[in-house]
Amino acid sequence: MTRHALCVLAAILAAPRAGPAQTFKVARFNIGGDGGTDYLTAEPGTGRVFVSRGTHVMVVDGATGKVLGDIPDTPRTHGIALVPRLHHGFITNGGDSTVTMFDLASLAVIKKIRVATGGLDGIMYDDFSGHIILTNHSHPIGTVVALDPASGDIAGTVDLESDSPEGATSDGKGKLFVNNEGKSTIQVIDDRKLAVLASWPLAPCEGPTGIAYDRAANRVFSGCGKTSVVIDPASGKIVATIANGDGVDALGWDPAQRLIYIPAGRDSNVTVAHEDAPDRYSVVATVPTMRGAKTISVDPVKHVAYLFQPEYGPLPPGSPAPAPGSRGPRGPVIAAWFFAISH
Repeated sequence: MTRHALCVLAAILAAPRAGPAQTFKVARFNIGGDGGTDYLTAEPGTGRVFVSRGTHVMVVDGATGKVLGDIPDTPRTHGIALVPRLHHGFITNGGDSTVTMFDLASLAVIKKIRVATGGLDGIMYDDFSGHIILTNHSHPIGTVVALDPASGDIAGTVDLESDSPEGATSDGKGKLFVNNEGKSTIQVIDDRKLAVLASWPLAPCEGPTGIAYDRAANRVFSGCGKTSVVIDPASGKIVATIANGDGVDALGWDPAQRLIYIPAGRDSNVTVAHEDAPDRYSVVATVPTMRGAKTISVDPVKHVAYLFQPEYGPLPPGSPAPAPGSRGPRGPVIAAWFFAISH
């Protein structure tokens, strides 16, 4: 695996009353391998990062870019969730509507769990209920499915108001918050009863995807294209906005350093915002990455943010033109760029 650029780029755009701009370093590695990508997940404190690659999941050393292992047979994989106390990990596979349950130490597959709703996409671990939470682009309506992380059994299903739910987060006290990209809302779910409690509009946010919860300040962060929002979960009201790039599909949060990382795949950068107070936020850096890098994961112990994006070559001669309004086929993967952002 070849280590490429090192870069170094400093932070800009301090808002009024903001703290000083910070300098962030970017290490970039070509980790090789085939396949596209969606989410990646950093294992807190170990340096391992789990990277989705379309049909398999690569395990990468975040400090060096070295590939440590690979989990096969994950068709149209999207996300990875980890449960260290049980030594289990879980992967959502949209291609065959299954969740791969694997051993965290050996990376061996334990079982594949069939999820009948289909549309598997986002995944997270809720430390309050102890459930693995799936957010599914199922039809005719999106769903949240809860899994028992010890057995892999399905514990319950919740119908949502949109067929395009994205990220979910937990307040650690019994509530889940789910972004609905299609309706630009957050739904609040009682994670003991697995029932919807409320729906909140997020304007001026459009197409919310990434989400995180600040348990110390009691705030929800919702990542959106161009304008992300901060919500007071006591009222459902938006208390602050953050200007960022376009093409956002995830959001990272470092609670110890009070830093929010918002990746923008269309604008090829990551906006880093500091929580100055529960209702006041300042942009302390805009860190260049590459076009398409739209998901992110933060190791809250090592305080490093990770992104991944393949680089595609041209289509072979004679390839069909894409249909109007569609992205169409991509050329072959010619590089596989893994980014580690630190400061």
